[in-house]
Amino acid sequence: MKWLNRRNLLLGTCSFATLGSRAYDVVLLRIHRCVSADSYRCNVSGVDICANPLAIILILNMSMVETSLIDSTFPRLVADIGGSNARFGYVPRVGEKVQHVRTLAVRGYPSPAGAVKIYLDALRHEMKSAYRAPRQAAFAVATAVTSDQIELTNSNWRFSCQALRAELQLDQLFVLNDFEALAMSLPYLEPSQLRVLHSAGLFDAAPRGTLAVIGPGTGLGVAGVVQTRHGWVVLPSEGGHVTISAADDYETQLLTCARLSWPHVSAERLLSGIGLPVLHQAVATVLGKAADKLNAEQIIDLGISEVDATCSATIDAFCGFFGSFAGNVALTLGARGGVYIGGGIVPRLGDRFFKSQFRSRFINKGRLNEYLTDVPCALITDTLVALIGAAIAIDERRK
Repeated sequence: MKWLNRRNLLLGTCSFATLGSRAYDVVLLRIHRCVSADSYRCNVSGVDICANPLAIILILNMSMVETSLIDSTFPRLVADIGGSNARFGYVPRVGEKVQHVRTLAVRGYPSPAGAVKIYLDALRHEMKSAYRAPRQAAFAVATAVTSDQIELTNSNWRFSCQALRAELQLDQLFVLNDFEALAMSLPYLEPSQLRVLHSAGLFDAAPRGTLAVIGPGTGLGVAGVVQTRHGWVVLPSEGGHVTISAADDYETQLLTCARLSWPHVSAERLLSGIGLPVLHQAVATVLGKAADKLNAEQIIDLGISEVDATCSATIDAFCGFFGSFAGNVALTLGARGGVYIGGGIVPRLGDRFFKSQFRSRFINKGRLNEYLTDVPCALITDTLVALIGAAIAIDERRK
């Protein structure tokens, strides 16, 4: 257990909690000056103790016992809401990690409120008497956040931030772009949460400068984070919707085919779960092959197993386009501190991605080749990183 130290000894009422592997024991400490004597009365867990000020200070400064002040904004609810899945987590107390993570399919619920209630009901049953309703929440969503009204780009979820906060009976609800949350987590990632593609040693040191994160999932997210004198500042963006470009004649033909159906071919139109079928069809057309209509999961499975030549060629094209796009992001943001890869697609590609032309295409920028040569790249392997970023966002936005 931890006691308050001298600088935390305040007249009035303090809440503090014991720390350790067991559950926190909440203790209320009240100290007030006795009217008729030169002493103070200390009330600990409802028991009055009269003593002079020195005695109380000695009790509170016992080296065997310590404490930490309770933050009344806890428990906290965090969510990472994508086009296909919504992950939820619970932070019970200050200083604790995101816990009780559960993933729900977006299509299984008409709104985020319904999914949250199912999650919290299950959590209440699991935690029993230890459960407390969340006071604050942060939702990382796969769309631009520009107003109270949120519309998910690649799902049918729509909601008002204020109405959702009221329905869930939260004191505060923070809503931010999912890749803004992911970017917030980058400076705090450990080497164990990464699989390094290049410049392994640079990820062992504390990150510096500007970092970028790019994630092909259902859609394509992009964000950055910049180190300043006042801490890390996130640069949210909708960079996945920039126009994609070709690096050679083959890619020019692929884009020509894609434009027959999509006048504007963005990076997301090819480099995402919704984009892989478009890229697959374009590859089949250019190669003169007949191709069945397949979803992203089928294309990846058939491609990495090399059972289907067109699917395999689609993965090659994906890695090439993605390398060029990631290099563009690094140049645009000046992300010399590192480019991190998130999202659900690249982890499924496994070694096929690490052996692909991604890195060579990342660097291939003519006169700026040398600028990008030392930029490290790594795949984020921890699927909870966006939840961690959402938890960080609550403290950042309360400042």
